[in-house]
Amino acid sequence: MSVWKTYIKEYQLYLKLERGLSENTIENYSFDIEKLMLFLDQHQNSESPVTITEETIQQFIYDIASKVNARSQSRIISGLKSFFNYLVFEDYRQDTPMELIEVPKTGRKLPDTLSVAEIDALIHAIDLSTLEGERNRTILETLYSCGLRVSELVNLKVSDLFFEEGFIKITGKGNKQRFVPIGTTTEKYIAIYKNQIRNQVQVQKGYEDTLFLNRRGKQLTRAMIFTIIKDLAVKINLNKVISPHTFRHSFATHLLENGADLRSIQLMLGHESITTTEVYMHLDRKFLAEVLQNYHPRT
Repeated sequence: MSVWKTYIKEYQLYLKLERGLSENTIENYSFDIEKLMLFLDQHQNSESPVTITEETIQQFIYDIASKVNARSQSRIISGLKSFFNYLVFEDYRQDTPMELIEVPKTGRKLPDTLSVAEIDALIHAIDLSTLEGERNRTILETLYSCGLRVSELVNLKVSDLFFEEGFIKITGKGNKQRFVPIGTTTEKYIAIYKNQIRNQVQVQKGYEDTLFLNRRGKQLTRAMIFTIIKDLAVKINLNKVISPHTFRHSFATHLLENGADLRSIQLMLGHESITTTEVYMHLDRKFLAEVLQNYHPRT
């Protein structure tokens, strides 16, 4: 299997340097290929990335179909297509064994949306008597008011704050940068955290410009943000499966419900395609009916 590892390492380098993908995304792509490697190993199949046939890939897809749902199958197939397309691009192969592999149809799964009242309840449940509590309130306010991805939040720098202009600079997927407007309330919480809380932490070398720090003075992990949010959900008995992404989804949904146009939301979320933004715009039929009643001249 060492030959597979060699090709995977080259592929990872390509994803990082040529496509500018994050470490997390690269790990996910690699994980899909490793699943295929494990399947080959279990079946004592010595085919390499260059020699593997469509028939073998199809057997692998049948095998995983009995173990994971359609959405996971789609992700794995998509990851493998990317890998074999890379091999063709680099002239390691003449064709891709994924050519006729069909992706299972899946419905678009949309995350739960939090109401404004639920977001307020989560924030009010934070214990503000601790330094971490003040920091966590600022984190939730920033996630919701700016619609950030969790990776964008943990990587936010002090030097990315342009309060005089009313914006913060965000480095998103593929290291693409965008400026996101920031409201006065969130600006106030960030200023309080930065000037009164953060300066009480012993900042470790290399993290001097990182905005949100853990108690050891280093950058917070994505996992820590998930934990903070899940613990608060338990505290208020919120019967919804939520994550940092729920705040991003709620940000977009609430903007649309209050009359913002899709193009503006797309720019704030940092989506390259308007189609991606439309996935977030999950509004119930009742709301759409109200829009028709209120804005159409013939109703």
